[in-house]
Amino acid sequence: MIVTKRHSLRLAAVAVLGAASVALAGTATAAPAIARAESAAVAPGAAAVKASITAKPSVSSVAAWKLFRVTGKTTGLKAGSKVTLQQKQHGKWVTLPASVPTARNGSYSLGVKLGLKGKNDLRIVNGNVASPVFQVTVR
Repeated sequence: MIVTKRHSLRLAAVAVLGAASVALAGTATAAPAIARAESAAVAPGAAAVKASITAKPSVSSVAAWKLFRVTGKTTGLKAGSKVTLQQKQHGKWVTLPASVPTARNGSYSLGVKLGLKGKNDLRIVNGNVASPVFQVTVR
């Protein structure tokens, strides 16, 4: 293994943090503190961001087949990721043919037309990430 200056500095930081945690917390909590320090040394400055999506419809009630917008913002997703509208039908989420890529800042604006009359449970998804459910009543 080639030991670089950066690698040796990381090892030194882990050793200092480990020694300090042993001195302060005792041997019972030293292992978890060292494990946290090692994981921080492996990926400096790269904090894991949990992906999320927000969604807000422009209306709460709309006539059938009339256009309304769903806007929101994503975090933890790559810019340009596609977000898609889903509708709950007979207890199952059905993907509708309405999707749009996110902007650089994670925002999106999606034009939607619905024909299923009554209260519609909707959400925006990207892979396994989904927004909270929101309702739009179609009359």
